[in-house]
Amino acid sequence: MSEKTQRRVGILKWIEIAIGLFLLCAVAVVAYRWAFAKVEKDIYRERLAGLSNEYESLRSMYNQAVRKTAVTELVVKDGKLSLTIRTIEGLDRVIDLPFNPADEIYCDYVVLEGRLWIRRVYDAHTPPEKGVVINDSLQQVDWNNPAARYGKAVYRSLGEGRWIVTVTGDGSLALAKTDAQADVALSAPPPVRDYDQLEKQIDQALTRVTAGDVLKRLFTSAD
Repeated sequence: MSEKTQRRVGILKWIEIAIGLFLLCAVAVVAYRWAFAKVEKDIYRERLAGLSNEYESLRSMYNQAVRKTAVTELVVKDGKLSLTIRTIEGLDRVIDLPFNPADEIYCDYVVLEGRLWIRRVYDAHTPPEKGVVINDSLQQVDWNNPAARYGKAVYRSLGEGRWIVTVTGDGSLALAKTDAQADVALSAPPPVRDYDQLEKQIDQALTRVTAGDVLKRLFTSAD
C-alpha cells in the first residue's frame, strides 16, 4: 500500500471517529434533553402539588380566621335595652339593662382559656367597674393567670331593634343591627386563636428547574 493510500485510509478513519463522536454527542444531548424534560416535568408536578397543599392549608386557616360567630344579642324595644346570652347548655338568660341605648353601649369581653367570654355591659357614662356584670366569675380577672390573655370591647349607640355582636376566629369583634325576624344562633363562648401572618414569595429563580436539579434527581433515582 502506497504512502498516499495509507494517508487516505488514516484520514477516513479519523473522519469515522469524528462522525462516531459527533453521533455519540448527539445521542447524549438528545438523551439529556429527554431526561431533563421528563425530570423537569416530575419536579414541576411535585412543586405544584406542594403549592396546592399549602394553598389548601392557607385557605382553611383563612376561613377559620375570618368566619364570624354570633355571641351576644342586644335588643332595644320601646327605648328599653336587654341582652341575651348563651352558654354551652343553651339559652342562659335575658338581662334587662338600665342604660339608655341612645348612648354608647359597651359590651366587654375577656379571652380566657382560649375562648371569648362576655364579662360586663356599661354605657359611656358608667365606669367599667360599675357596669352590669354578666359573668360573676369574671368580675375580677386574675391577669397573672396565663389562661387570661386579654380583654376586648365593642360599642356603639343603638336604635330600636335587634343588634348582634359577632366575633371572628382571631378575636375581632363587630356589632351590627340585624333583621327582626332573622334566625340568629348565638354561640356558647367560641374559641379565639392567634393566626400568624403568613407571607410566601415565589421567586422565578427558585422555581426554575436547573441542570443541577435534574442531575441530582437522576443520581437519586439511580441510588
